[in-house]
Amino acid sequence: MSILFISDLHLDPSRPDITETFLEFLSNEARTADGLYILGDFFEVWIGDDDPDPHHAQVMAGLRELTDAGVPAYFMHGNRDFLIGDGFARQTGCQLLADPTVIDLNGVPTLLMHGDTLCTDDVEYQQFRRVVRNPEMQRAFLAKSLEERRALAARARGESEASTQEKADAIMDVNQQAVENVMRKYGVTQLIHGHTHRPAIHRFTVDDLQMTRIVLGDWYKQKSVLRVTDGQLLLADNRVEA
Repeated sequence: MSILFISDLHLDPSRPDITETFLEFLSNEARTADGLYILGDFFEVWIGDDDPDPHHAQVMAGLRELTDAGVPAYFMHGNRDFLIGDGFARQTGCQLLADPTVIDLNGVPTLLMHGDTLCTDDVEYQQFRRVVRNPEMQRAFLAKSLEERRALAARARGESEASTQEKADAIMDVNQQAVENVMRKYGVTQLIHGHTHRPAIHRFTVDDLQMTRIVLGDWYKQKSVLRVTDGQLLLADNRVEA
């Protein structure tokens, strides 16, 4: 039995192969797990729990089958799906987690994050994040019609892609000092996050303590899963050396 962690699937109707891979994962490996944690950017875009998108409904049905089978599932917002709310939780049986959250992972206090707040060198993004995470801004957006929300989301998505292409890779990665600061703040030696699409297991020392930072990979070309079994960490991703 194991605990599974995934992130950055960016599920979208335009990439049905990824959705198929995920649903197969839910029906097989995840069904035998002790728990499943989804650390954000699960969907490419989410414009509200009231969106009747059939693709999203299919994914939520798969999660519901998992939780109905007795496997607990947890969801943390990412920068693409931060508008997921209680409606999603009720339909899927998933428990929503705050970002960040500390859990006991086989006796090791472990900090879970999506990871975008660690990219402090990307000042433009951090400013944008503060705006869109404002509760008043979110209420105003959700008050618009579905058609208006789809149009605004499509425009924001295009602007984001254009902005990303212009930025240096280093700017879009985490800042090491930000990592160390947040691990000190929460008193942990282990951190799991996604967002950067740079799967790896980093080990470093802070204040004479051995630290571990696990970065989950995206699912654009393959599935990326962190399996934690009996205290052993295995990041199953072809981009990561064993």
